[in-house]
Amino acid sequence: MRFVDETELMLQSGNGGRGCVAFRREKFIAKGGPNGGDGGDGGSIILVGDSSMGSLLDFKHKKHIKAKNGESGMGSDKTGKGGEDIIVRLPLGTLVYNVQTGELMADIVEERKKLVLLKGGLGGKGNARFSTSTNRAPTYAQAGLPGIERKVRLELKLMADVGLLGFPNAGKSTLISRISAARPKIADYPFTTLVPNLGVVRWGEEGTFVVADIPGLIEGASQGAGLGIKFLKHVERTRLLLHLLDMSEERDPLERYLAIRGELEAFDTEVAARPEMVVLAKTDVVQTEGLLEETAEIFRKMGKEVHCISAVTGEGLQELVNATGRMIARI
Repeated sequence: MRFVDETELMLQSGNGGRGCVAFRREKFIAKGGPNGGDGGDGGSIILVGDSSMGSLLDFKHKKHIKAKNGESGMGSDKTGKGGEDIIVRLPLGTLVYNVQTGELMADIVEERKKLVLLKGGLGGKGNARFSTSTNRAPTYAQAGLPGIERKVRLELKLMADVGLLGFPNAGKSTLISRISAARPKIADYPFTTLVPNLGVVRWGEEGTFVVADIPGLIEGASQGAGLGIKFLKHVERTRLLLHLLDMSEERDPLERYLAIRGELEAFDTEVAARPEMVVLAKTDVVQTEGLLEETAEIFRKMGKEVHCISAVTGEGLQELVNATGRMIARI
């Protein structure tokens, strides 16, 4: 399934129905009064958060959503049928922008919470509504009010507690596959992960947190290199950052860490300031004696909490999960 995190959509609520002009026609009654009913209200466009959706793929080729119009009123004081509302289900974390003004119209963050984005037009009043002591037989009624049309831009920013950061092949996908039920694609070539992966991790007796594997981070990502900022935005809602450093690489771990930090700060200083932990990964293939402890000590002196793990052997995974859960609980 393709991952889609941005698309545009035309939304339109329904028009209100026209009020009716009618008069009573009853046997033995010479002059019947007005009895034109009101028009029905137009259908509204209603947004609902749905945690079962992980992408905006459903809207990639569906470019226009329109609610039903209200029906016209009828004689005998009958109100026209209201237009049916349209429920638009969106993944949690979806932002809805007005394309014309750039205004943020909605931020979908709660499961099953309904938000009326575009209200349907009100139905017009029938002539029975305009009867007075001085005008007992009005011959006019109101037209229904028009619905609202808006072109919107949908932008999905995944909602996760923890964001996994690191260069391609740092071991993020392997880690998320070991600590959660997520099964991302894993291989030994760059950019194995082309879409963000989400996994729910259980810790302690009843605790859980959501981890997002953020793909495509290389030097220059904030300026569009590699997969660019396309996926950097998915760290904006995370509360804790885990920096994975592949200890099997020859390049200095601190240099790689500072490169990722530089991309974060260039993208969003607020995100870069969030709590973080450093994870030294692939410890099972480290051959230089003392390298792990020396590297860990460098980061500890920087005030960072450090964990050494091997997703292959399982070493340090439970300790990392518990430490992550405890920090999430404190934030």
